[in-house]
Amino acid sequence: MKLFHAVHSDPLPRLEHYRTSQKAIRRPSIGELHGNLEEQISKPDDKHDTPPTDRTGDQHHPCPAARLGWIQGVLCPCLLNVWGVMLFLRMSWIVALAGILETLLIIGLSYTVCIITTLSLSALCTNGQVKGGGIYYLISRSLGPEFGGAVGIVLAFANSVSVSMNTIGFGSSLNQLLGSYGVKIVDGGVNDIRIVGTATILLLAIVCVAGMDWEVKAQNFFVIAIAVAIVSFVVGVAIGPRSDSELAKGFSGLSGERLMANLGPDYRFSERIHQDFFSVLGVFFPSVTGVQAGANICGELKDPAKAIPKGTLLALLVSGVSYVAFVLLAGSAAHRDASGVLGDLVNGTFVGCSVPSSPWDRPCEYGLHNDYSIMQLMSLSGALVYVGCFAATLSSALTNLLSVPRIIQALGTDRLYPGLTYFARGYGVRGEPLRAYALVSGVAIVFLLLAKLNLLAPLISNFYLASYALINFCTFHAATVSPIGWRPTFRYYNQWVSLFGTVLCVLLMFLVDIIATGITMVLIFVLHVAVIYRKPAVNWGSTTQEQTYKTALAAALKLRQIGDHVKNYHPSVLVLAGNPLTRLPLVDLAHQITKHHALMIVGDVVRERLSHRKREMRTIASRRSMEVRKIRGFYQLIDGLEFEQGVRALIQTSGVGKLAPNIILIGYKADWTSCSPEDLQTYYNVLNDAFDNRMALAILRLPTGIAANENGIEPEAVLSATASVSSLQQMADRGATSPPHTLMYINSTLELGTTSSGSSSLSTPEHSPSCCNSNGTGSDSSRLAPKAIIDQLNVFQRKHPTGGTIDVWWLYDDGGLTVLIPYILSLRSTWSRCQVRIFALTNHQATLAEEQTNMAILLTKLRIDYSSLTMLEGLTKPPHADTVAMHRRLLDHWCSNRNIPEPCVGELEAKTKRQLRLREMILENSTAASLIVMSMPMPRLGTVSAPLYMSWLEMLTKDMPPMLLVRGNQTSVLTFYS
Repeated sequence: MKLFHAVHSDPLPRLEHYRTSQKAIRRPSIGELHGNLEEQISKPDDKHDTPPTDRTGDQHHPCPAARLGWIQGVLCPCLLNVWGVMLFLRMSWIVALAGILETLLIIGLSYTVCIITTLSLSALCTNGQVKGGGIYYLISRSLGPEFGGAVGIVLAFANSVSVSMNTIGFGSSLNQLLGSYGVKIVDGGVNDIRIVGTATILLLAIVCVAGMDWEVKAQNFFVIAIAVAIVSFVVGVAIGPRSDSELAKGFSGLSGERLMANLGPDYRFSERIHQDFFSVLGVFFPSVTGVQAGANICGELKDPAKAIPKGTLLALLVSGVSYVAFVLLAGSAAHRDASGVLGDLVNGTFVGCSVPSSPWDRPCEYGLHNDYSIMQLMSLSGALVYVGCFAATLSSALTNLLSVPRIIQALGTDRLYPGLTYFARGYGVRGEPLRAYALVSGVAIVFLLLAKLNLLAPLISNFYLASYALINFCTFHAATVSPIGWRPTFRYYNQWVSLFGTVLCVLLMFLVDIIATGITMVLIFVLHVAVIYRKPAVNWGSTTQEQTYKTALAAALKLRQIGDHVKNYHPSVLVLAGNPLTRLPLVDLAHQITKHHALMIVGDVVRERLSHRKREMRTIASRRSMEVRKIRGFYQLIDGLEFEQGVRALIQTSGVGKLAPNIILIGYKADWTSCSPEDLQTYYNVLNDAFDNRMALAILRLPTGIAANENGIEPEAVLSATASVSSLQQMADRGATSPPHTLMYINSTLELGTTSSGSSSLSTPEHSPSCCNSNGTGSDSSRLAPKAIIDQLNVFQRKHPTGGTIDVWWLYDDGGLTVLIPYILSLRSTWSRCQVRIFALTNHQATLAEEQTNMAILLTKLRIDYSSLTMLEGLTKPPHADTVAMHRRLLDHWCSNRNIPEPCVGELEAKTKRQLRLREMILENSTAASLIVMSMPMPRLGTVSAPLYMSWLEMLTKDMPPMLLVRGNQTSVLTFYS
């Protein structure tokens, strides 16, 4: 012990203590510091003793050694993405259609979205350590796996298609270059683009597989080549046309006249559609979608929290200035239409050609509208612009081809979608996702076959806008919910600006292409629902979890101000079942009563004082058994108290505020004739405690008993008889264990409360007061086959056939609970085919017909559906002699086993005969019922002794179908008022 205290002294604050990976250094637990012997001996990494835990995001992403700074890791990739195919091949076309002013507006809108998104992205990135997976990682850890998985797939697809788009741009510019020398591969058109593009994608994939070193070296060359091409263009425009041929093809040099002529829009039919502002915006927007380039490879960065904001914002500034400069220079130095013949230029307009309106018109072949390679014409050197164009397209394709497999690897590692798990495998020391590279290359090649830039651009725009909308919403949601863990070091963001960015992105999606928007939203919805259906067992501390907590807390506090009303009555049940596996019928019945309506708590009392570890394992096992059984409820454990005190503690402490149980459901004590007087009195006191706390009470008795292990049946056999294979497989997929091991693990914790001599638990009948024991001496289960016993134990799980009945013996007015519970059960699918029959007593104050009419009117006003109503007569008749003798034998048996005098019947003889007569009436009317629900006689404390009261219940329930005895708390739970 001295050695232990020396080793496990109070630890000093260390960074390693706050890591969540499996290899992190663990700080001593509070149990170890406090001197808990069990925790000193057991180790947390013991696979046999540690219960399965939920997966977390930290341990799934094999992050390579981070080594890139903000320039090479963020600035250069972002610039290479923004300086893409649109800069060299489509900006002139955009200026021609939209004009200078509206093109600047398009750039302004696009950059507004990107800047707002970058601010939101920076806030997310600086709120903790960022791992591999890029934007998928950020969104999934912020909004949860449902949104993160959907956006991850959409963004991976968009980036894959972006590879195709940039490769098409490379093929187009290469075709133009070869065409200028009269060279072609096949046809000099689409087929050449497909051939060149396919080879290019395969070559780029090989470069990516070779590792980041090659990509970093390549991007340095690409940045220099693009910068030289831009400088060549600026110098060329400043110098002006150097030959009549350039002037004839529309390059006029800087001119105020050209600036004014190209100031306004000139939308026309182009690329098979009539272009407008938003269609042009859809074509341009993919060119500025490089803000996520740094985030996509955040696992490769030295310090993502600092690198991403700094590098992305600077890249947007540099690229924004370059785009604005290009628009002003191109719009001030070139004609929209040119014929290529200098003589056609008259007063600043080419008159020899026109926009074709008929087959006989000669179309203009040059100018901003018609010549995608006009940038080469206007540059100081066309060769430099071609090199820059090649560098821009190839670098963008390479960056996307490098980042998308990382996203797919993260998705597959998190096991959100089963099909992606295959592609998550990493190879080599750095865990390169080779299979994901093959997948992305295949998708890119498929879309490459379209060979149309303007066809792909709107779809990519919508995908990016959707992901940007969610990034902004993540920041807005986190800042609004404001969990304690939301502490971003980047301060230059605003939650309302982020919300504006979300709305702007969604609005632009609809305006750019409503069909593509519909496709995007349907795809995100399907992917979102798929993750919800799979229910991955991940716990990433998302803001949606915090929102759920705060919403529940606010609702619970608000309920304090809402008064109780009979119309809003909720039958909330505290079921005293112990471990749910041991008394499944009790738990099943409580669930059917409360399902979708009210609160359900499974109470478990353990006499032994359990350690924290045993409590945790018992709780996990109980919750998982409820999960396999598809039962929605809570589990509450009380240990270190005797059974009676433990139940009283459950009654008084279960729930919070108005979310508290008002019904106690307990199993029938069938061994009351053989147990000790103390155990019997304990059980009887529990029944009275329910009424002392103004709660309703229900007692369930089955012919075979309700505890599986008392019938020689293992609890997991009953569990597996109804638990579907899919439910168990879902548990296995979510990181618990394989289905058989799950059942073994759950069952292994059943005896945690009975390890020491004399200790007992509510869920271990052999040591407990048998509060829920329905077998004992009064069970006939020994004569039934195991399958029949399992069927009985699953009576509230299996569907009952047509012709079955639920017989309701509404004997006393307890507020209506006796008739409300069977009505609720009749709404469940398992009992929907059964008819409800009502049995009620006459009061001899009116004729039988009048009393039946009055009861029928009451049931109608209360809107209780029933198939038949029977008014019972003859309750005051004396019971048969054999019934009296049977009751006498019960009391004699109880007294003879204890050598104590027989409980006094005396003044209660009339009530005793009433219960005996009721037994005879039940045998006459309800022996074939599927379920009997009956008003429970009131246990008057101090008047009715425990053995006498139990003899009443024994006579009412012995050799009967499944029976539920119910007694409300004399408060109305039904009303006929609206």
